[in-house]
Amino acid sequence: MTVAIEPSTEANAYPPALVALHWFTALAFVAVFAAVEFHESFPKGDPTRDLLMLAHKSLGITILLLAIVRILLRTRIVAPRIIPVPPAWQTGISHLTHATLYAAMVTLPLLGWLMSNAAGRPAPFFGLELPSLIGENKDLGRTLKEAHELIGNALYFIIGLHAFAALAHHYAYKDNTLSRMMPVLARK
Repeated sequence: MTVAIEPSTEANAYPPALVALHWFTALAFVAVFAAVEFHESFPKGDPTRDLLMLAHKSLGITILLLAIVRILLRTRIVAPRIIPVPPAWQTGISHLTHATLYAAMVTLPLLGWLMSNAAGRPAPFFGLELPSLIGENKDLGRTLKEAHELIGNALYFIIGLHAFAALAHHYAYKDNTLSRMMPVLARK
């Protein structure tokens, strides 16, 4: 039996732990995207390029772990109400966007892990080597890489939509969507 945990004492905000996980995940995404984009600035074999890819992969696994924790918490935490209540179409788009974000937080790191394994390498995680999930298979590795890049590129758009919607709710619709997920010190 699942027991719902009510939001923090501030009835219209997420609990501080979930807020912290949200923003830590956002920072991890910024770092993951920055690492993969900047690694191209260095020639193959350059230690900085290799370090950026190691950071990209390790932070990707970090996002996977954060996503698992977030999913577990979200099954137990009742979302605070949005006031005023948005139209049903906005709620539907919000749920679809969040489901897509969570799916990407799980799928992309797993694809990266599998991609490393298919290339005959272990998946790194901050100096550790994660166990291989599959054996070496160069053709599968190329397919996994294409899927990883396609989803990663689409994620730029989805994250942008998520941020735009949060700002639109705050400034245009003037509801509490954004303030529910703001750190306590940043709330009005």
